[in-house]
Amino acid sequence: MAEALAGRLLEDRFGSGGSIEVCSAGLAATPEEAATPFAVEAMAWKGIDMSDYRASVLTREMVQEADLVLTMTREHLKQLNILFPGYHKKAFTLADFAGYGSDIADPLGQSLDVYRRCACSLEELISRVLDKLVDQD
Repeated sequence: MAEALAGRLLEDRFGSGGSIEVCSAGLAATPEEAATPFAVEAMAWKGIDMSDYRASVLTREMVQEADLVLTMTREHLKQLNILFPGYHKKAFTLADFAGYGSDIADPLGQSLDVYRRCACSLEELISRVLDKLVDQD
């Protein structure tokens, strides 16, 4: 959901010619797994089609190429730093980088309402991150 929301927010701000690229990958993702039905529905509620989304696993190459790596939780950040040492200066939790320090709880296995609340939280945090990145330029 974060990747889909970030893509939409970037397009809204910069059109299709923006220079910021986003991608999503998990530390324990099942490659090519589809998004959950509630994730697809929550994104449709936001006007975003995520029906073709497929999961991917984070690789060292992805971390090396990224200018910024954002995780959903502090535990994810800790795992990332163990798996890929040496990149801690560009890795943060999404909430911490946005200036709102708390974890984003995984809605997996919960209700559609929880997915929608998660989507709203993600949208707010990603918007704050984009504000911060634009201010740095």
